Amino acid sequence: MKKFSLSALSEKTNVIIANYVSLTFYGYFSIGLTLAVLPIFIHVQLGYNTIIAGAVISVQYIMTLFMRAYAGNIVDRRGPKPAVITSMLCFILAGILLIVSFLTYHNPGLSLTILIFSRLLTGCGEGMVGASPVNWAMLHVGEKHTATAISYNGIANYSSLAIGAPLGIWMSISLGNWSIGALTILIGLIGLGSAFLKPALQGYHDDTGKSFLEVFKSVSPYGAGLALAGIGFGTLSTFITLYYAYQHWDQAASCITAFSVLFIVGRLFFASAINKYGGIKVSIVCLTVESLGMLVLWLATSSDQALFGAALTGLGFSLVFPALGVEAVSRVQASNKGAALGAYGVFIDISLGITGPLVGFVAKSFGMEYIFPFSMVMVLMGLVVCTVLKVKAGKVVKEDVSLY
Repeated sequence: MKKFSLSALSEKTNVIIANYVSLTFYGYFSIGLTLAVLPIFIHVQLGYNTIIAGAVISVQYIMTLFMRAYAGNIVDRRGPKPAVITSMLCFILAGILLIVSFLTYHNPGLSLTILIFSRLLTGCGEGMVGASPVNWAMLHVGEKHTATAISYNGIANYSSLAIGAPLGIWMSISLGNWSIGALTILIGLIGLGSAFLKPALQGYHDDTGKSFLEVFKSVSPYGAGLALAGIGFGTLSTFITLYYAYQHWDQAASCITAFSVLFIVGRLFFASAINKYGGIKVSIVCLTVESLGMLVLWLATSSDQALFGAALTGLGFSLVFPALGVEAVSRVQASNKGAALGAYGVFIDISLGITGPLVGFVAKSFGMEYIFPFSMVMVLMGLVVCTVLKVKAGKVVKEDVSLY
């Protein structure tokens, strides 16, 4: 009977967490709809080169970067609800601008300008919703469920991309690009209604919180590993449609789906490894697998092989964020948990923000075939960072033991 009660309690906790991180699903579903459509739209229909295409996509992540600190402060001082409501309003406005941009494609300069503003609003929405549902869930179920909350949040994130990317391609072909903007507006309205219906929760702490810059410094070693790992995902998500077109392969969106499905599998079946073995050890294994996925994508001679590489990359990347995130959040006091998750999230924004123009430069200067070997080297550098963190952690433990 006791085991049943504990199991029922655990299941209830998981349902509560899932209810909050569904807000992440709404936000990232809107992002996923355009993920495989916009690079082709900018490069083929508007006629801009790969550097411009990558830069416009990356504008979103740059805006997200700037919004993280603001969102973290709102969450710590006023609770997650205002941040999530703001994010959904941003997605709704971004959807409206998307429709205008798609309808004015005959004027490439005007269309691109409007699209940039849409990307900025999308980045604002992503920055505000990024860590807010996780904090909302933690306020409800307690900080001991941090790893579960982060893992579930990632599942909501990448399952939305897995569904949104191919759906966006289908809508673009079957209904027209304008329909993607319309669905973005609808999803934003659903998310807004869902956020309003949830209770406003806020943490109460007696201790004085640190500044965002101090928190940022505390989490930066772990964020550096995350940023390097994120370049692999950023390259895949931003350039896979152009890479498939270069190789004369079909079904590029299936790579994003394969990545996302294996990402979710990793989160569902292996998330417990973080508490069992520690975040650093798990991240080392994950980065090794992700680098192998990049290697397969580099050497792929068919779309099936590329699909396998994308799946391997998704499995490897799956636990990097929660594994390093748990370690990062544990370094700050209770009053800074929201800021810590926001500061930690800045690193994935930096990663995705620079990936577009950086990898676009590699493609333009050396050829499209070099984008995945370049990304593999970046992921391997992340592996080195995590290995150094593990060595340092081992030294700290030895010093603590020597005191006794």
